[in-house]
Amino acid sequence: MIKKTITYNDYNGVERTEDFYFNLSEAEVMEMELGVTGGMAEMLQRIVQAQDGPTIMQIFKDVVLRSYGVKSPDGKRFIKNDTLREEFSQTEAYSQLFMKLAMDSKAAADFVNGIIPKKVETPKSSILAPFDK
Repeated sequence: MIKKTITYNDYNGVERTEDFYFNLSEAEVMEMELGVTGGMAEMLQRIVQAQDGPTIMQIFKDVVLRSYGVKSPDGKRFIKNDTLREEFSQTEAYSQLFMKLAMDSKAAADFVNGIIPKKVETPKSSILAPFDK
């Protein structure tokens, strides 16, 4: 799990600094890996080789939003649902984070490394492999 502290101006012009949390569970990583024929890494490799920028951006957007959530007060749950994802995607905080990750490959790699559980070594390296150039 990673925490991103983002300072942004909301749509009323008010500067805000908030913490946002991102995480993928082992089950979610496995679902992503097995949910695509040949695995996520192979699909990403094909997209990168084809230089398909729009598809790469769509996948990255999906990873960011899929990993976004809110910790429960007792820390037992990391709550993720479509409503939370949609609300986050409509903020300037999301826009700033997405632009940073889109423009900075090291920040993008650090983000992906941070959201993938430490126990998941094979999918982690395979998912990132196309971007490690």
